Amino acid sequence: MDHSWLKRGTDWRGRAILGTGLAVSLALLAHGPIPQDAGYHAFADQRSYGDIPNTVDTLSNLAFLLVGLAGLHALRRGVPLGGLASLRPAYALFFAGAALLFPTSGYYHLWPANTTLAWDRLAMTISFMAFFASILGEHISPRLGLRLLWPLILLGIFSVVYWRLSDGGDGGDLRPYLLVQFLPMLLVPFILLTYPSRLRPTGYLWAVIGWYGLAKVLENLDEPILRLTGLVSGHSLKHLAAALGIACFLVALYRRRPYRGD
Repeated sequence: MDHSWLKRGTDWRGRAILGTGLAVSLALLAHGPIPQDAGYHAFADQRSYGDIPNTVDTLSNLAFLLVGLAGLHALRRGVPLGGLASLRPAYALFFAGAALLFPTSGYYHLWPANTTLAWDRLAMTISFMAFFASILGEHISPRLGLRLLWPLILLGIFSVVYWRLSDGGDGGDLRPYLLVQFLPMLLVPFILLTYPSRLRPTGYLWAVIGWYGLAKVLENLDEPILRLTGLVSGHSLKHLAAALGIACFLVALYRRRPYRGD
């Protein structure tokens, strides 16, 4: 039986990944409950056109549907040459989660509240966890990526369910959700830098990270961007930036090629 993935995952790099995960988890545990900010739902662009509340924030989620369906279409008969055939379930869940953001995030932006936000976050965690499993599979071991795919997906779902169940009107506890959202984004750059990829070039994955980082910046500049442009808010642009990140991964599936070293 091939246990090479285990050896690759438990050298100093694997220990660093496990140590970082443990350290971040313990830090969040020691921090105490982190409630959802009550002002989170007060987005800058509250313009409504026709019968669609918060129209631009709501309809900008269409970008997720388009790129998600494009990704699923690319996988309909197998994995393109820029991916690993064994990781098809992870790729499919990544794009399925993206496509689900159109109804779930759209639903949230129609009626912003913690109850609707939970559906938005469920779809996001599916994509986050599937992407992380894909990175583990491409850089450490396809077997490892597949073995962790469903545990990671279930962990993501649990984080959202826990937040909602812990919310007694005080915002609940976001610690598990913050862990599954941000820890992979902390670990993925380390994995890209230290584990050789089975697929090259890796720039497309860095582009995914870059667009995600820009999306978070735009989210925090929601009102200033709307004030500056008068047309679109930072949160609407966040949706487009995040969708472009997903599109970069789709392009990677077509443009990368297997790499076996020099």
